[in-house]
Amino acid sequence: MAGGATTRTEPWAEQKDYLTTGFGEAGRLYGQGVPDYYPGATLAGFDPSQTAAQQATLGYAMGPRPAAQQAAAEQVTLGQMAGATPFTTGQMTDLLAGNVNYGAGTPFGMMADVYGQQYQEQLSKALPAIRQQMVEYQPGGGSRGDIVQGMAETAASKNLAQNLAQMYSGAYGQAQGMRFPAAEMRLGQQRAGQAAYPSIMSAPLEMYGAVGDVGAQRRAMTQEAINQAQQKYQYEQAAPMSALQQYMANISGDYGGVTTQTPSGLSQLGQLVGILGGRA
Repeated sequence: MAGGATTRTEPWAEQKDYLTTGFGEAGRLYGQGVPDYYPGATLAGFDPSQTAAQQATLGYAMGPRPAAQQAAAEQVTLGQMAGATPFTTGQMTDLLAGNVNYGAGTPFGMMADVYGQQYQEQLSKALPAIRQQMVEYQPGGGSRGDIVQGMAETAASKNLAQNLAQMYSGAYGQAQGMRFPAAEMRLGQQRAGQAAYPSIMSAPLEMYGAVGDVGAQRRAMTQEAINQAQQKYQYEQAAPMSALQQYMANISGDYGGVTTQTPSGLSQLGQLVGILGGRA
């Protein structure tokens, strides 16, 4: 049985020099190896101003000042929620009740003392004059002088009482007028305390959030350093395979070759039959 047919193909003559040069350059590059990984820094760290801001944030947030301020703010808020005002408990009680304080040392008491002094001064001036007139009118004295003197004292006492009554009436009216503003002041403090409560209680969380932001920034920087190291490791591990793949790509192509075709048995039998038939 006949053997297979061999077919040989070659590149064009014009291609051979270029292909020879290209294959040689591919071999040189493969033998040279892949370039080293970039030797310089591949990660930019924090700017000094960022580092300073982070340190300042941590120093303030974790220092004693925020804790002291938070405690003071909570005390003020609790006082407001309890209806605290600039007045003492006794003063606020009097304001709400509309009381008029007229004891010693109070404004009303001091004014009453002034009126009392005026009363005494008026009597000290009027009584001697009355006695003098009665002596001149009735030498030797008599009961009429006592009556006139009593009438003068009664008139002065009545005048004093009227002045005190008017003053008390005015003070009482003012005290009654202060009841609603005092109650509104207390309610306003309570409303203010309730309104401030959420922000006061969430203030520490915001401070902790600032601390967490610093941690997140630093974690991101650390993670990026790890990513950069992984990229370098992957590059170095894949470098030999990459060089081989590049070399094979450079030398691969349809530049010619040798092929051998072996006919099948049926094809050879058909050829034999044809030959015999032609001889018959």
